Amino acid sequence: MSQAPRPTLATVAAIEDAAELFRQANRIVVLTGAGISSPSGIPDFRSEGSGLWSRTEPMEVASLTTFRISPERFFNWFRPLAGQICNAKPNAAHRALAELESAGLKMMVVTQNIDGLHQKAGSAQVVEMHGSLQTLSCTQCFKQVASEPYLQSYIKDGKIPQCLNCNGILKPDVILFGEQLPQSAWLNAQRAARQCDLMLVAGSSLEVLPVAGLPMQALDRGAHLIVINNSPTYVNVRADVVIMEDVASMIPEITKRVLHG
Repeated sequence: MSQAPRPTLATVAAIEDAAELFRQANRIVVLTGAGISSPSGIPDFRSEGSGLWSRTEPMEVASLTTFRISPERFFNWFRPLAGQICNAKPNAAHRALAELESAGLKMMVVTQNIDGLHQKAGSAQVVEMHGSLQTLSCTQCFKQVASEPYLQSYIKDGKIPQCLNCNGILKPDVILFGEQLPQSAWLNAQRAARQCDLMLVAGSSLEVLPVAGLPMQALDRGAHLIVINNSPTYVNVRADVVIMEDVASMIPEITKRVLHG
């Protein structure tokens, strides 16, 4: 098996700079996107050719309107992704962030992902901007239930989850196009962004508003910024450190230096 290429001197220097910013920080926000979960086998929605939405028009199939009019169409599209999420395990980046938190760093993860991998890795302070697959809500009586009893028959046989209380369709508690962000999550994320003195953007292209505006809220209040992503983001020019490499490799390296020198 071939070994991963050794990081360049410039990348090593950037890792050291990022670690020093972590050591100096008092309040840290880590903003994560699809790129942090891709190494766990969950496809990036927007990657060219491999993204889920390169094969299907997202504004149509993953919208609240489609769910209301034709829920079976949404569930047919969502089924493979639900299976990948249920089978996914945290990767080295998730575990490294949890390790930093458990070591006593005051940090909050603000994630655009719905896979729950940060929590599975051990992170306690997590704000889920786009909801979670952990629960379902009835579209008729609005009762919320744990998703686990329903997911296996849905993933295996395509059985659409239905409420045991009223037989209504159970909607995954994930945010679809045309649906507002959870208000409490958005307020918590904004508060954290404005109060932090360091923000790390990890695996996010920062293309989806309003979450994409959080780094600017942090920067405008004097926070430092680190960006780790395979492709450029609009805030790269404002960042203290930019590492255009795989987050699953870079975050553990930063963590190692923060905790062990």
